[in-house]
This record gives sequence, C-alpha cells and structure tokens, in this order.
Amino acid sequence: MSNTEACRIVGVDRRTGQKWRNGRKPTGTQRTAPAPLDLDGKPAPPTGPAGRSRFLTEAERIHIADRLREKATVRAIAAELGRSPSTVSREITRNAHPVSGAYRPHAAQARANARRPRPKPRKIGQTPELRDFIQHLLDLRWSPEQICQALRETFPDRPEMHVAVETVYQTLYLQGRGELRREVAAALRTGRARRIPHRQAATRRPRFAHPMVMISERPAEADDRAVPGHWEGDLIIGKDGASAIGTLVERATRYVMLLHLPAGRGAEQVRDALVATVQTLPAHLRRSLAWDQGAEMARHADFTIATDVPVYFCDPASPWQRGSNENTNGLLRQYFPKGTDLSVHSPEHLAAVAAQLNGRPRKTLDWDTPAERLHKLHTA
Repeated sequence: MSNTEACRIVGVDRRTGQKWRNGRKPTGTQRTAPAPLDLDGKPAPPTGPAGRSRFLTEAERIHIADRLREKATVRAIAAELGRSPSTVSREITRNAHPVSGAYRPHAAQARANARRPRPKPRKIGQTPELRDFIQHLLDLRWSPEQICQALRETFPDRPEMHVAVETVYQTLYLQGRGELRREVAAALRTGRARRIPHRQAATRRPRFAHPMVMISERPAEADDRAVPGHWEGDLIIGKDGASAIGTLVERATRYVMLLHLPAGRGAEQVRDALVATVQTLPAHLRRSLAWDQGAEMARHADFTIATDVPVYFCDPASPWQRGSNENTNGLLRQYFPKGTDLSVHSPEHLAAVAAQLNGRPRKTLDWDTPAERLHKLHTA
C-alpha cells in the first residue's frame, strides 16, 4: 500500500505515519525516537520489511554484537533476527576482529561494504605464476579440470596456487579482461569462446507451431478409465533410430492398435498413419489421445482437424502419465526386439501381433481379454 492509504486505514496523519516508518533524525529541538523495547524491557531486534535484502544491515549487526555480549547462542540470535543460523555464524566468523576476535558491529559493517563491490580482480589475473602455469597446460590442450588437479599436485603446500574449475572457465570466457589470451579458448573441448547461456523454463521456445494442450487438462473421465475412447500413443524405435512402429492403447480396455510407418517416423508420416487408423474406429471410441512431446507429433493440429480427436501432451520425463502404453510397449518388445530393423514388418504382420495381444487375458481386466472387453462395450 502507499503511505497515505496505510495511514488512512490505521487512523493517523500522513506525516505521523512517515515518522513511524522512517524514524526521525535528531535536530536542535528534537531528539531521535527511542528504540522499541520487547516485553522484557530490552531493545527489540530489528525487523526489516517484507522482501528485505539478503545482506545483513547495520542494525542487525548491532543486535548481534549486543546479544553476543550477553552470551546468547547463535541459534537464538538467528531466531530473533529471522535469519538462518548459518548466516549469523558466517557473519561472526568473517567480520570479527582478525586479532582479538571481538565482534564490533560498525567495523563489521565496514568490512562487509569493502568486500561487496563488483567486479573483483580475479585470482588468475593477479598471480603471474599461476596464469603462466594454466596458460602452458591449456596450450597442451589440458581441460580446466585436469589443470586444477595438476595445480594441487604440483603445489600441495601453496593454497594461493589452487583454483576451482569454475575459476578457470570464468577467466576463459572473459577474454576482454586480458587475463588469458583469446586464442586459449580454442584449447577447450567445445572450441567456443563464449559460454552458452541456459534458458530458463519460462523463456523456452514453444515446442510446436501449434500450442500444446497438457494432459492436466484432459477430461476427468479419462483418468478413472470409466468411459472408453481415450487412447495413449507412442513410438517404438528400431535399429539406429531409422525405423519405428506406432502404438495405440485404449485406456479402458487395453485394446492395442499398431501403426505401419514404412516411410519413416517424421511428423507427416505419423500424422497420416494416425488419421488412417483412428478413422476406422466408431465415433464413441474417438474421445482423446495422449502422447509425449516427441517431434513426431508436430502436426498434431492437422490430426485433430481430420479426426476431431484432441491431443493431450504429457509433461517432460513423465512416462507414468501414459502407463498403459508404456506397459504395452514392453510387451511388444517380445515381437520387435530392440536393435532390430522394424521396417521389415508388413501391415499384415503388425495386425497379427495386435490381434495376439488383444487375445491375451489380462489380470487388470478380471482375466478378460482386451478384445472381449471391447466387444462387451459394442454390445452393451
């Protein structure tokens, strides 16, 4: 809220609210506002506004010093400040007096301010011996990890000659600073002179030209398998990824249909095979199709237009969202082993394999076969 709105709700003047929020500086006629006290009459720990900085403030350092003089534990101080115990512990260790070990809040604040400015001079650039050692091994095409290990073995008693792997990488990718020659980047395995940024999930490009509808939006009737007509699909891949067979499994009956893909597993071939297969089904068995986010479904919008069957996409790395299909693919590997050429199988052979699977009794169907369960739905 704004200051004016907050003051109106509380029922005080706007200037009074500003003084409450910001405090007031001492003048010739006014003294500073007294520090607030807790229930025991002691100065209350400072409380910052929501979204406060991750850095400790000077007021918090004063509170730490006061409580240390009272022999309070680190965990008690952290609880009073609303900070992590490790934060308070690191603060005391880093900013205590280097000789006496006493914690002085204003000196601690000065030390913290002195360390904060960026950019900082890098260790490799400040140490010529270290820079030359790394330069020599990079010329021999050693990796940064190998170099860091060699530093520890060559200079075991000189920690100033030890660096982390990331330190070497950051120095390489900041050639404009002149710490290592630009030609050194060619010694890296990738040969890149720049680090490739990792895109965040929120900035990822769309997977397909037409937006995906995720499986979380699929009708609830598909989840409990009470209504037939909701299918799960996938591909089983042959040797060297050169051939494939499409698989469709109906969720309620576990009925299997196989797609013949003799011309490859591109988006157009998969779309045409899906359209031809699904159009053989009656209308009440064409309710939805669930698929993973494979590139073969790039033409999913065309499939939906041709068949009026919506496609719902699973989340990445979530095969359990198509559990029936994954189980069926495992059964199909008895007929189509991994590492074999799947293009040699004719449509007739695929139909025979599907018929054999649909004729197996299934425990999950109370020992009915998928074909029997599908027939019951037709005659019901």
